[in-house]
Amino acid sequence: MLLGGIAVVVGLALILIGRTNLPIGRLPGDIVYRGKNTAFYFPLASSILLSLVLSGLLYLIGKLRR
Repeated sequence: MLLGGIAVVVGLALILIGRTNLPIGRLPGDIVYRGKNTAFYFPLASSILLSLVLSGLLYLIGKLRR
């Protein structure tokens, strides 16, 4: 139940972030290929940025808990 609740909260957060005008998912390093009948999307720059932000946040939380 806990994992389901976390998934719901993350999903709602992503929906709310998507409605803002933040360029998450449309950064210059994101790879988008649109073929005739297919589309391939790989958010490389967005993933790296999200990883850096979350790593820094978790580092600060770890430092504050000591």
